[in-house]
Amino acid sequence: MKIDSKRALEQLRQIESPFLKLFEHGTLEVELYKPEKIDLQQPHTRDEVYIILAGKGEFLNDGQRTTFKPGDFLFVPAGIEHRFENFTDDFSTWVLFYGPEGGEKS
Repeated sequence: MKIDSKRALEQLRQIESPFLKLFEHGTLEVELYKPEKIDLQQPHTRDEVYIILAGKGEFLNDGQRTTFKPGDFLFVPAGIEHRFENFTDDFSTWVLFYGPEGGEKS
């Protein structure tokens, strides 16, 4: 299975949504996320990984702010407040949700 990022971005441009679900297998769900100017996300019920596809900016994760760039890996446990801020217009990221509702236990 292969997902082409360029094709996925083209598909996303054709719908009126900042995210596009591209793959599901077991508990794994893969999406492409490209918010416009403001990230309005709320905490999610499952653990989540972001792999930055394009762009730069800041990421607020449970009150801690960090910068991000293409290729960076970001993890957010289930239920934690998080969002992308001050990101460039070309920002997009892979989103991987996985595991049970409430997140995996350490």
